[in-house]
Amino acid sequence: MKLSQILFSQGFGARRECEGLIVSGHVKIGGQVHDDPFEELAPEGLVFTVRGETWPYHAKALIVMNKPQGVECSQKPKHHMSVYSLLPVPLRRRDLQSIGRLDEDTTGLLLFTDDGALIHRFTHPKKHLNKVYDVTCKHPVTPDQVERLLAGVKLIDDPATVQAAACEVTGELTLKLTLTEGKYHQVKRMLAAVGNRVEGLHRSAFGALTLPADLAPGQWRWLSGPEAVSP
Repeated sequence: MKLSQILFSQGFGARRECEGLIVSGHVKIGGQVHDDPFEELAPEGLVFTVRGETWPYHAKALIVMNKPQGVECSQKPKHHMSVYSLLPVPLRRRDLQSIGRLDEDTTGLLLFTDDGALIHRFTHPKKHLNKVYDVTCKHPVTPDQVERLLAGVKLIDDPATVQAAACEVTGELTLKLTLTEGKYHQVKRMLAAVGNRVEGLHRSAFGALTLPADLAPGQWRWLSGPEAVSP
């Protein structure tokens, strides 16, 4: 693949922009300037720098972010900044989409990709992927509330019964809740249905993926290898 095509595929601008970056000496591979936009290179495994920023080639992007509080999972946010503003420009140019959404006040594991097939695999209802949430409640969590969450509760304006796949009390006011569905404000509505209220909500796992312990709020990283193969 031509070097200019590689940059274009990774979101570094229009083809002419990418050619200009290369000709101007802004692209390095292994510390050496590569200034021929038509140089043929094998893209797989290639790592290059553009204006000092290191970038690994990925035919399809898959990244994980530790979503901070107070940002919206929308390209056109209404009340807060967009979570997409936390991503570098090349990724935004690739039209990355979040795999599902988290409320503006919910924190934790959020995935992004430009692979439509992968989005389908992660979000198809038949997959029943576990989504694990650490919940902080306003009132003490009771055994009766846990039993009801596991047995299933009815949500307001929703005739279907929803239930937790797992529910573990982790403190007087905290619990770990595992869901396999993704209804609107589901955790908040389920806790409200059993007489409690969510004060804090953090997603720590999605399918086989867990939030890296060293990933600070607002930070992101590439996913690759086995963790990027199957949800």
